[in-house]
Amino acid sequence: MERLEKAQSRRGVICFRLICDRAPPVARWPIPGLLPRTPLQEHGVYTVFVELPNSKIELLHPLGKESPVQAFLDKNKSGGIHHICIEVDDIDVAIAELTKRKVRVLGGGKPKIGAHGLPVVFLHPKDCGGVLIELELTSSGVKK
Repeated sequence: MERLEKAQSRRGVICFRLICDRAPPVARWPIPGLLPRTPLQEHGVYTVFVELPNSKIELLHPLGKESPVQAFLDKNKSGGIHHICIEVDDIDVAIAELTKRKVRVLGGGKPKIGAHGLPVVFLHPKDCGGVLIELELTSSGVKK
């Protein structure tokens, strides 16, 4: 059995630990908008999304010891907010504007495909008041 120990939101993203033999699996909780737990090998996490009318909460769990989320949980034993995601209509314009303002874009400033299948980048927490920020291209901003 698994239990949600600690959470963090998407548009805040919540990191959580699954604890065995304590409660029913999170995917069985009667929460409106709860989507199934999905492994994302390329990101080293399991995700569970809770879709709300104007936002989403993303619950993260490490997929192996090398997961970046595992490193976060090792430093923050109770879990907590891992990052906040902000949707942008044009990710390239956002990167250029932030770079001009001396905000460091992680990963060499190149967008990667995120959990929703959309381009994302992360901003250095030291340039954002200590908070890891994810920028995600809105689905309406995808060029066809």
